[in-house]
Amino acid sequence: MKEKGSMEPIIKVENLSKQYRLGTIGTGTLSHDITRWWYNLRGKEDPYLKIGESNDRTSKGESDYVWALKDINFEVKPGEILGIIGKNGAGKSSLLKLLSRVTAPTTGSITCHGRIASLLEVGTGFHPELTGRENIYLNGAILGMTKKEIASKFDEIVEFAGCQKYIETPVKRYSSGMYVRLAFAVAAHLEPDILVVDEVLAVGDAEFQKKAIGKMKSVSEEGGRTVLFVSHNMASIKALCSRAILLSNGTISHDGSVNSIIEQYLSSNIIQTKEINILDRTDISGSKKIIFTEVKTFRQNIETNSFYSTDSINIVFKYEMLEKVNPKNLTFVITFYDNNDSLVLRFDTREILTDFSNMKTHGEINLQIPKFSMREGDYFMKIWLSENGVAPENCLFALDNVIKIEIMESDFWNIGKKNFDGPYALLDGSFLIQ
Repeated sequence: MKEKGSMEPIIKVENLSKQYRLGTIGTGTLSHDITRWWYNLRGKEDPYLKIGESNDRTSKGESDYVWALKDINFEVKPGEILGIIGKNGAGKSSLLKLLSRVTAPTTGSITCHGRIASLLEVGTGFHPELTGRENIYLNGAILGMTKKEIASKFDEIVEFAGCQKYIETPVKRYSSGMYVRLAFAVAAHLEPDILVVDEVLAVGDAEFQKKAIGKMKSVSEEGGRTVLFVSHNMASIKALCSRAILLSNGTISHDGSVNSIIEQYLSSNIIQTKEINILDRTDISGSKKIIFTEVKTFRQNIETNSFYSTDSINIVFKYEMLEKVNPKNLTFVITFYDNNDSLVLRFDTREILTDFSNMKTHGEINLQIPKFSMREGDYFMKIWLSENGVAPENCLFALDNVIKIEIMESDFWNIGKKNFDGPYALLDGSFLIQ
């Protein structure tokens, strides 16, 4: 393993590209295989590398070929924790699969020094018929460790995963959360030089996610090991990483400090929200039995996205009911997040006891906030509409980054100076000193 602080990168990616043919496995036809073989025999470039489109899911392509990744270049130093962020379909998982040798690049090269442990999706590297104990030894053997080395770490792995009771049970009977806890514990404790972690930690509960982030930090800081971490949770990225890269349509659009990259990522989402009509968004979730066609924010009947603390805010959601639902069973949740993607405010119709019985086939839902008491900063709204509870399978319409609300500099307490910055509420109160 390379020493932490060494100038030589532990990972070096040069001109990396990955091409896929849509709707098929491999090249798809015998004629394409023969053509590739004939060009290769004559020492010429693969002709299909000259075609293909960027990985933009928002537009319909004209080609059967798509570049999931195109001309990726970056280096990672030993002991560095690199965050990889981007929208769905940006190429994050494709990049990690190439780095983990799950698939081969179409062009370019990857140079890695040391053992790689990957946690790309639930079940990676585990055999469902084997017990938790057997899978720990199997994964250790895959990483090149001896039975004695694995045994020395065994108790620590089981304790971290919290699955002592089920360690002799086949993992196919584990819940998804238990599966991930054990898989992460194995990957983090069997001393890989490079730990690759995809979005799978989102399956675990909040306590385990915090525990996992702490472990990845200690693996890097104390063990000098390198971590590549993909997540849509910007708070986790900021807490763990010092550097990040932003992927967009299969290319690296930005590479730099974690704070600047998060800002670029969130800004790109807001630009998309402003320029693209809600119904043209490709990231809407749910059955869409009810759809939102427009969302606007008002201050004193004037449409605006900029407010002062304690302003009265009116948010108007225009909707259309495309399939019949029972209005009495609807739940509408509106949440606001800060620049770190941390939840700061939530409105839930189950708590406010909202009555949807007068809902029509189309109309408006108005949220009136008499005093939006938030400190200066930008806040991003997410919406969730569901029927018969808030389980994912009951979702009718869900969308992130619907709008951005800007809270401007103000003097909440009328003391002649502006409030402190920060993504938390301004609550009126007083101290009594006796």
